[in-house]
Amino acid sequence: MCDSWAGQLPRTRRLHASDWQLLKAVRLEMLSDTPMAYVERLDAARRHTESQWQERAAAMSGDASITLVADTGEDGSKLCGLMRVVLKHPESAEKPPQAMLISVYVAPEHRGLGLADELLSESCKAAAEELGAESIELGVHEENVRALAFYRRHGFETTGASRPYPQDTSKLELVMERRLP
Repeated sequence: MCDSWAGQLPRTRRLHASDWQLLKAVRLEMLSDTPMAYVERLDAARRHTESQWQERAAAMSGDASITLVADTGEDGSKLCGLMRVVLKHPESAEKPPQAMLISVYVAPEHRGLGLADELLSESCKAAAEELGAESIELGVHEENVRALAFYRRHGFETTGASRPYPQDTSKLELVMERRLP
């Protein structure tokens, strides 16, 4: 579990390649907490080697990917939130750059306290300022009412597009988008 300190929000910062052990711990927590939210399966993630976790952390902290994490404690030894923004490859060179929000997670004990708001705000800012994106897109399960309301509150709108949900193709993943300043 992620400790809260003095009632303050955990510190939001960038994931670094050296954070691979913290990434491993939070990823396994994510997959255990909400298995339907991520394409990866918990049993597969548990089989990754240290080298694979190191490579993943390096990729998630590279030039085309911005991963924001929330950590607690003065030493930052526990991650309790994560959001990743990647530049979406444009279907046409004529379209403006677009980012995608993926791997969204906030530990249960930090939900509803403003941490998700902070991570999303910083993710949108980084997508615009660092990736040069003019909009940000995400996919959300059609029955995840809480997530849909959260994203709508932050200016995301459904685009009308949908795709089969990767973990259950009988359900839909709704595409939401927000223009960036």
